[in-house]
Amino acid sequence: MMFEGFTAQDVPVNGTVLRCRIGGSGPALLLLHGHPQTHVMWHRVAPALAERFTVVCADLRGYGDSARPDAGPESHAYSKRTMAADMAELMSTLGFAQFRIAAHDRGARVAHRLLLDHPGRVLRAMLLDIAPTLDMYEQTGEAFARAYWHWFFLIQAAPLPERLIEADPCAYIRDVMGRRHAGLGAFAPEALQEYLRCIAIPGTAASICADYRASAGIDLEHDRADRAKGQKVTVPLRVLWGAEGAVGRCFPVLDLWRKAAAEVTGKALDCGHYIAEEQPADLLEEMLDFFATR
Repeated sequence: MMFEGFTAQDVPVNGTVLRCRIGGSGPALLLLHGHPQTHVMWHRVAPALAERFTVVCADLRGYGDSARPDAGPESHAYSKRTMAADMAELMSTLGFAQFRIAAHDRGARVAHRLLLDHPGRVLRAMLLDIAPTLDMYEQTGEAFARAYWHWFFLIQAAPLPERLIEADPCAYIRDVMGRRHAGLGAFAPEALQEYLRCIAIPGTAASICADYRASAGIDLEHDRADRAKGQKVTVPLRVLWGAEGAVGRCFPVLDLWRKAAAEVTGKALDCGHYIAEEQPADLLEEMLDFFATR
């Protein structure tokens, strides 16, 4: 009921299988979710977007109903380079040589890598409530560490975080999401039930940990290599963040993105971290305006 008119597909790509929902017609728009959610986080804006775009809502590998491949050495299978390749191949398989992208949280980190590794594929990009990963690690202070404690919990050596999450996966969702600005009341009951269902799928805890371990390891190597070469995002980039969230309080978001991209605009919205569910009307207005411009 949350995605009326959309069809669900399981698409083999890049050695794994991704679940996605597709709806609408027109230019392609890929939507990527954050942690610990699924593509369902877009349910309040996707139907309206589908009136103007062919909307592809995808579950990242390791999340939702996508496959959960083994992490491998250095969690390489969950590097943002690998996950970005997933999305590039997904859109090619669906018949889209070029597309627009909007992404939140972990999905936005995948989108950032996609912009760097696959130039020419993405026409415009919107990233929600993140600063560049390398800057966030290098500039971490006490306030950020307290707010984003899960960054440092999930990267601990296996099997400690996996075992603790698997002991009560639904409690993990409720604690991570419910302790932020808007609490659990920000989420539609049917969306929250999807997040609870998917976190309990076997292998999810290992995949989530691998995602974060990669971000604290191999992803930083890739980011540093790009900076050493002076490589930047070249397409128009719009960044939005929650005025009540930790990212905007702890980091100069626009300044950091202007060092990482050639053309950046952005602002804070009156909400916390979960923009698409806390402030969908404002986000939809921003998306329609930004993505309607070639």
